[in-house]
Amino acid sequence: MLDALLSSWGLPLWAVTTIRALVYLLGVLAFVFLNAIYLIYLERKISAYMQQRLGPNRVGPRGIFQSVADAIKLLCKEDIIPREADKWVFLVAPIVIFIPAIMVYAIIPFGPGMIAADLNIGVFYFLAVASTTTIAILMGGWAGNNKYSLLGAMRTVAQMVSYEIPLVFSILGVVMLVGSLKTSDIVAAQKEIWFILLQPVAFLIYFIAATAEVNRGPFDLVEGEQEIIAGPFTEFTAMRYALFYLSEYTNLLSVSALAVTLFLGGWQGPWLPPWLWFIIKVYIMILLFMWVRWTFPRIRIDHLLQFNWKFLLPLSLVNILGTGIGIKVYQALMTGGW
Repeated sequence: MLDALLSSWGLPLWAVTTIRALVYLLGVLAFVFLNAIYLIYLERKISAYMQQRLGPNRVGPRGIFQSVADAIKLLCKEDIIPREADKWVFLVAPIVIFIPAIMVYAIIPFGPGMIAADLNIGVFYFLAVASTTTIAILMGGWAGNNKYSLLGAMRTVAQMVSYEIPLVFSILGVVMLVGSLKTSDIVAAQKEIWFILLQPVAFLIYFIAATAEVNRGPFDLVEGEQEIIAGPFTEFTAMRYALFYLSEYTNLLSVSALAVTLFLGGWQGPWLPPWLWFIIKVYIMILLFMWVRWTFPRIRIDHLLQFNWKFLLPLSLVNILGTGIGIKVYQALMTGGW
């Protein structure tokens, strides 16, 4: 529709492509920022409910504008750069961590035709771009010239790099079933049955690995207050700290959107508009992440890594093997031969 409208104005192809990209970018930014502000408020309310507290209840009806007030407060705070910091790395790190958090939304199908770039390697693009977040965290830990920041960054990178492997392997089972890395094809393949029913083990592995990837409890070792204060974020103040904080909720939203795309049928559903179904499913996933965070205590870094390498990774490999065998058996039953 947008392309037809722009073409009717007599614009050249390069202008149509540029305007379309800008419209998609502004739409994604608005969607991400509005959801991030609400998710901060939602998590505060959920944690308060689970701990028998009230949570935000002063700024606006039921405290709904508390996140807006906090954003204004952070904008007004002084931006402090430590004297011995690596200045340019310190300045760039908060920006670098936020860029991939936005880029991954390019391949998320919000509805029929509602996708910025329907790449034939969409899933691979998501994983490749999202993995660059570890660079920004390491930059933040190094730049502050603080031993606690550096230790926090190193163990966070170790955690994220380790859990990327079972995360990728869990997605591989879905890709084997569909035979495509295109996210729109994966959604279309779930018209009759959602892949969470065909790949329940893969969904469980994805959920655990994604929790570790976005540094949420019980895997929130990036902010182990008892040992490393606030990890790589210790020396950051004002909006630089806010960008790190905002990227956490942006990543939470993106891994939930990918989970919906891969396992929960994407935007498919009866009666309601497709985009509304997609948002409802995404928020169900987000609530599940929040429930886990405020239920289980933080675990130690050695236990975290042992769980990944000794249990989660072998289980993901077994799931791939089982998926391959299942596909072959199904083909044999349908065709009457191997």
